[in-house]
Amino acid sequence: MTAPLLSVENLSVSYATRSSVTHALRNASFTLGRERLGVVGESGSGKSTMGRALLGLIPRPGIVTADRMDFAGQSLLQARDSDWQKLRGRRMSMIMQDPKYSLNPVRRIGDQIAETCLLHLGSSRKEAERRALAMLEAVKIRDPDTVFRQYPHQLSGGMGQRAMIAMMLVAEPDLLIADEPTSALDVTVQNEVLRILDDLVQKRGMGLIFISHNLAIVSSFCDRVLIMYGGRILEQIAAKDLAKAQHPYTRALLAAAPSLDQPRDTLATVVRDPAWLE
Repeated sequence: MTAPLLSVENLSVSYATRSSVTHALRNASFTLGRERLGVVGESGSGKSTMGRALLGLIPRPGIVTADRMDFAGQSLLQARDSDWQKLRGRRMSMIMQDPKYSLNPVRRIGDQIAETCLLHLGSSRKEAERRALAMLEAVKIRDPDTVFRQYPHQLSGGMGQRAMIAMMLVAEPDLLIADEPTSALDVTVQNEVLRILDDLVQKRGMGLIFISHNLAIVSSFCDRVLIMYGGRILEQIAAKDLAKAQHPYTRALLAAAPSLDQPRDTLATVVRDPAWLE
């Protein structure tokens, strides 16, 4: 049996204040193979915090603890700054929620993508630019030469998101964390981005953590799903079986989601149980 690409046991993130401790993530445990793992839940449920913790991106005063957090046989809990420099961007990457805030506004798109090749692959400037252009073409940008020379403010939301994907994938990482990569896109562009991610996962054998609010997308696109609430993973289920989920919170989320196939006059309200956080 193939060993998991990522193994996580009891991962927690907390923030201490003068009077209390805020638990942003509580004892998250899961594994990831070379598959598409969906993570869903309401805003504030800990989805993005978990993704950032996996990449060592929780700033102080955040405190990250875990019994185990291994990536490809390497303990991330023991990783030093020099180890993270080798991992982030090269073997592990994260697509942030909004390219407007993640892309450098004063640098051309091509230069930002090529920089990854220069830093992590040791490419020459010419080779880095060639790889950047090829990656822009791989994410279905029609005129990569023009986009290469443009600045972030000159791109639409969909183009900016594709540029972000190109930047994160140009070094061919083994693990990609996609944080709401389709939330700001129209349905047509959304489907194109999903096809790009699916194609890259299938061809390159990556592990993908797909963070989203959209239950319909996750159920059709992912292989497995983690349901999060209040910093906890409440349920893990095969994506194809999401409609059959048993936890009351998952059932409530499904009932509150609008559906074209089964239109309802009133959407259900999510009723929360304090016992879920105990």
